[in-house]
Amino acid sequence: MSDRLSVLKTYKLYVGGKFPRSESGRVYEVTDSKGKWLANAPQSSRKDARDAVVAARKAFGGWSGATAYNRGQVLYRVAEMLEGRKAQFVHEVADAEGLSKSRAAEQVEATIDRWVWYAGWTDKIAQVVGGGNPVAGPYFNLSSPEPTGVVAVLAPQESSFLGLVSVVAPVIATGNTAIVVASESSPLPALSLGEVLATSDVPGGVVNVLSGRTAEIAAPLASHQDVNAIDLAGADEVLAKELEIAAADNLKRVLRPQAVDNWTATPGIDRLTAFLETKTVWHPTGSLGASGSSY
Repeated sequence: MSDRLSVLKTYKLYVGGKFPRSESGRVYEVTDSKGKWLANAPQSSRKDARDAVVAARKAFGGWSGATAYNRGQVLYRVAEMLEGRKAQFVHEVADAEGLSKSRAAEQVEATIDRWVWYAGWTDKIAQVVGGGNPVAGPYFNLSSPEPTGVVAVLAPQESSFLGLVSVVAPVIATGNTAIVVASESSPLPALSLGEVLATSDVPGGVVNVLSGRTAEIAAPLASHQDVNAIDLAGADEVLAKELEIAAADNLKRVLRPQAVDNWTATPGIDRLTAFLETKTVWHPTGSLGASGSSY
């Protein structure tokens, strides 16, 4: 019989590619579905939220400027890392959601598959939502999607891992950067995802993970002038209304909460297009003669 003490894990935030403790020094207890203590998670402050916005803005230029194919490669590398740490996530998801190990394994495998699915869309979404437009005149008229910018994402409260990835992956797949507010009661899978991102090819600041009181963290993000959009997936009806009003001050794009009965269902491309802007360019075709364009 061993007399050694277990080494308990200290969870930290993930901001700008680093793992800071909360600026306030606060933590809160995370328990499983039966009330058993699991860990202390950092309780983010308004300052942590502002730091995450700075990190996301700094990373936006490089990430949005990367080729879509390269972003797909980077996201696929994350899936590889998730596959290698599957056992850890099965344990955390089982504790977080009160699932059996087999059911938790199904959730984790669906999460990894979901990440791969979005990785495959990075260089295809432009072909679906962009294209040439018919116009009257000697012009090419082309529309192409571009990322909105810095997006605050309130992760679903009840689906700690599959729901989390389902709202985060499409944001960064299309070239945006993200500040993620983890599930308040079940933040551990999200904080562990930060560790995976840090050891993959995702540049620091592309995804920033905060844990704590959802309303407390979301309020400064919704009113922040350098946040371009917000996904309210993890907000209840009252909080969502308050955040939507705050977001209107600088005309943020807002994705309202949507009831999801089954996170394992194929998600479609709605979340990919939710935080894209369409750029339309006119270009003269040159002289047109009887034989058609000079091009």
